[in-house]
Amino acid sequence: MQGRRGRVVQLGRDLLVMSRMIRDRQRRRRRGRGRRFAEARRRGPARRGRRAAEAAARAVTTASILSMGSYIPPDVVTNDDLARELDTSDEWIWSHLGIRERHIASEETTSEMAARAARAALDGLGGGVSLDGIILATQTPDKIVPATACILQHRLGLRGCFAVDVNAACTGFVYALHLGAALLRAGSARRLLVVGAERMSRLVNWNDRSTCVIFGDGAGAVVLGATRDGDGRLADVLDSVICSDGEGEEVIHVPGGGSSLPLTAENVEQGLQYVHMDGRQVFSFAVDAFAATVSALAGRSRLDVQSLSYVIPHQANLRIIERAMEKLGLPPERAVTHLERYGNTSAASIPIALDEGAQEGRFRPGQMLALVAFGTGLAWGGVLVRWMS
Repeated sequence: MQGRRGRVVQLGRDLLVMSRMIRDRQRRRRRGRGRRFAEARRRGPARRGRRAAEAAARAVTTASILSMGSYIPPDVVTNDDLARELDTSDEWIWSHLGIRERHIASEETTSEMAARAARAALDGLGGGVSLDGIILATQTPDKIVPATACILQHRLGLRGCFAVDVNAACTGFVYALHLGAALLRAGSARRLLVVGAERMSRLVNWNDRSTCVIFGDGAGAVVLGATRDGDGRLADVLDSVICSDGEGEEVIHVPGGGSSLPLTAENVEQGLQYVHMDGRQVFSFAVDAFAATVSALAGRSRLDVQSLSYVIPHQANLRIIERAMEKLGLPPERAVTHLERYGNTSAASIPIALDEGAQEGRFRPGQMLALVAFGTGLAWGGVLVRWMS
């Protein structure tokens, strides 16, 4: 009995010690929480203020177009020139496509044309511009590797900044602008060079009248910067949408030359190194994508389509542009076009049109411009811009 009582007493003592240990631990935790809470209260306003300031800084940062430039090679091929070699005519090409002539790069590479457009854009800022990156939209690179953007970087005498190609074909410049604006808004860059450059004359079969009459060569560039109210800029990028549907892979494509079908003497003989397209499907897709993209851009910003001062479309085919503008209920004169003189310059067509429109003084401060593109992929997209200059 005595032994049992002793064990009970000892157990009670152990429980008492444990309860004291638990109580002391709880007291220490409460004191610790109190100190941490007091510290948080002391530092909270400063931390919240800092976070609020950072959020405010991000909120007022805008992706803006600071300057622009373009380059068109001097050599011209007219419809009459083509008619002397092919079973076509100036009247047929004009009535079906809205093209009179196109410029062809006889010697200039894609990177050379890109460099000339880029220098014009950089010169517009007075020179000595520091860049965080170069995004080059092209489907006609100088080489498979390295990226033509790297070659462009070297031509411009730049080092260190990133340089990357974007191949979304005719929608490439819109994709590049979308990606560049996102980097600026995220704070990952402060100033970027965005270029669309194409040497389409190297992708077409000059014996194929269904494609060679369409395309031309050229380049356009913008310097994109992170700005705030009061900073000088030409235009602000307000919104953008980009889309694709790989099911339409073969609607417009170059079958040979990739890893799935390397070029051989046999498939070169078959012309698989050239662009192939289904014109009817392209036309139908382009009209629908054009109208839907412009409507989406306006709707996302709670604008009426009629409030758009200009639409700057990819210059694929004047009849596509006319049909889509009609579908949108917009007069044809609100579309900025240069198709008659340059043909389809793929990713270069929108920046060339934007630069020429600015040089002609067509845009006024406060005007809303919709840039819209569509093409190989199938891919499509648009950018909403407010002109500021």
